[in-house]
Amino acid sequence: MLKTSPTQPPPYTVALPLTILLLSLLTVDPVTAYRPWPQNPTKNITDYAFGTSKKYEGSSEFVKLRYHMGPVLTNIITVHTIWYGNWQKNQKKIIREFINSISAKNTPHPSVSGWWKTVMLYTDQTGSNISNTVHLGQEKNDRFYSHGKTLTRLSIQSVIKSAIRAKTKPLPINPRSGLYLLLTSDDVYVQDFCTSACGFHYFTFPSLVGYTLPYAWVGNSEKFCAGQCAYPYAVPQFMPNVKPFKSPNGDAGVDGMISVIGHELAELASNPLANAWYAGGDPSFPVEIADLCEGIYGTGGGGFYTGQVLDDHDGATYNMNGIRRKFLVQWLWSHVLNYCTGPNALDH
Repeated sequence: MLKTSPTQPPPYTVALPLTILLLSLLTVDPVTAYRPWPQNPTKNITDYAFGTSKKYEGSSEFVKLRYHMGPVLTNIITVHTIWYGNWQKNQKKIIREFINSISAKNTPHPSVSGWWKTVMLYTDQTGSNISNTVHLGQEKNDRFYSHGKTLTRLSIQSVIKSAIRAKTKPLPINPRSGLYLLLTSDDVYVQDFCTSACGFHYFTFPSLVGYTLPYAWVGNSEKFCAGQCAYPYAVPQFMPNVKPFKSPNGDAGVDGMISVIGHELAELASNPLANAWYAGGDPSFPVEIADLCEGIYGTGGGGFYTGQVLDDHDGATYNMNGIRRKFLVQWLWSHVLNYCTGPNALDH
């Protein structure tokens, strides 16, 4: 999204007065908010779990996803990661392997790379598709919480600024194909975390950072609100009789982050500057390709039901294979098929 995600450079230069920028920052809240679990406790879970399945999840002739002539990421996509706070080695490894799996070849079906093929369907005004190559770039560790343990949307941009202007090993600046992924550990609270957002994407303001750089933030919700942001590996308190799924990589907080990271990367690729692919008439409140499929992980998904997913030999739940690991990632909207789809769809 402008997201919650948050024309031809290099680099993208959008010179706006600081006051306008600050106002726009305050208005991106709903746009940037992504939560993997529908927050409506009045629904009856069995209405979805045992109701009539839909072959085409989320399909609708009323969805008007349109292209607004802005850039999409057609060059090789490089994800520069900022590890903010206290991260364990294995937690980093899980996330790295998910990102590396996006472009991996010869992974078993259903695969993360198969999931990314839906993103690749989206094109720019020249007809060029979003890149099929996503790889990890450089990383920056911020172990000492340089901007504190409570971050605002504005201070998130300051963290990115610090990372690209660091005296030692600064992150490279490549506005045409570089993304900046800020990941906060489970003891860091970010503005609107849990109440309306588990992650978001946007772009940095030149007046604050010096460049217009697409970025995303995703937080580890294990201590703050796992039931909201790490679903279905944790469940909300208003669902006391529902057991959480077993996470495939032994870390519910990080396994829950994976789907949010996938959500934001897909929207960053297809709508990096909030002027490319989205539904709705207001770019400040776009509905993007992942928003249209929130909560859908398999055939029949919708409402409070994830859809038909897979069980590993140890009882863990997943819906796609990576290079060496398994992951659960929400589906994406295909503007070609006009419905939500994923590599584990039963009609494939």
